Amino acid sequence: MTIADTATAPAAAATGKTSGGGGLGRYILVRFLLIIPTVFILVTLVFFLMRVVGDPISASVGGRLTPDQLNARLAEAGYDRPVLVQYFEYIGQIFTGDFGRTLTDNREISEILVTYGTGTLELVIYSLIVALAVGIPLGRFAAYRRDQIPDALLRIFAILCYATPVFFAALLLKLVFSVWLGWFPLGGRASTSTQLVLDRISGSTGINIIDALRTGRWDLISDVLAHAVLPAVALGLLTAGVFLRLVRTNLIGTLSMDYVDAARSRGVREGRLLRKHAYKPALIPIITVMGMQIALMLGGAILTETAFGWRGLGFQLAQYLGARDFVAVQGIVALLAVIVALTNFAVDVLAALIDPRVRY
Repeated sequence: MTIADTATAPAAAATGKTSGGGGLGRYILVRFLLIIPTVFILVTLVFFLMRVVGDPISASVGGRLTPDQLNARLAEAGYDRPVLVQYFEYIGQIFTGDFGRTLTDNREISEILVTYGTGTLELVIYSLIVALAVGIPLGRFAAYRRDQIPDALLRIFAILCYATPVFFAALLLKLVFSVWLGWFPLGGRASTSTQLVLDRISGSTGINIIDALRTGRWDLISDVLAHAVLPAVALGLLTAGVFLRLVRTNLIGTLSMDYVDAARSRGVREGRLLRKHAYKPALIPIITVMGMQIALMLGGAILTETAFGWRGLGFQLAQYLGARDFVAVQGIVALLAVIVALTNFAVDVLAALIDPRVRY
């Protein structure tokens, strides 16, 4: 190496670090800016799909009003104007944080999010715990027993998990564990007496398990957890199958890498190779996929909450659909689109911080 090469080496290293930092900053900025067109497209689709059936007022209360009353309600709400005018006004309201008011009970959509969103958040957290607790260990075991009978059985199990409709899994779990065996409650987030106690807590979070833990009463905690088991399993198994297949595939791929072969040639046992060398790199793709799976869980939560009477956003959305309150449906779906977009952004940033390869 020449003196010139020696002098330029630190500068090249510094340039590389600056480029890498700029790459991360640019990646985060691009991902954040992509939230705007994503939400815009989803909101636009929801708005015009809701207008296919006509205006929301005619759809929800048209049969119970005289023509004059209906026309007055339409004029008051602005639905007698051209659709494009309504659309641009609605987009402007969303950018100011106003998602509208429901027709059936005249509540703000943001208020519905605060009231029922905590229930959906609690269910999604439970379901993620089930998905990770089932999918990751079984995927690891399947990779360790590759092309053997346990591996084949676990692959079939994974296919059944993500191919079974969540409402069917919910009904089957209720039939077996609630009706036949009587181990768990049929539905709800908690029994009536427990819910009354939790609702009276000062500064209630709306997340039952946190409020129950704050009371320190084991009867309340056990009641909340008993009501959460079946909904969490029904929704969590949907994602557990995806995690199982993903961990298995990535572990098998990682075990064939050169650095693993080098460790194997030094006499490192296969079990230690799996634990120390291949396991952690194989988990990185799970973080990337988790954002999409959370979006899938929010969709599955509608059916799960309806099947178990779990009072969350999905349950309330189904109620508004039954009442043909398309303003509420439109607002809740738009709000969910924003939540999913922000969740995907957070997951992308986390993946970029853990694995620099995703930035390029």
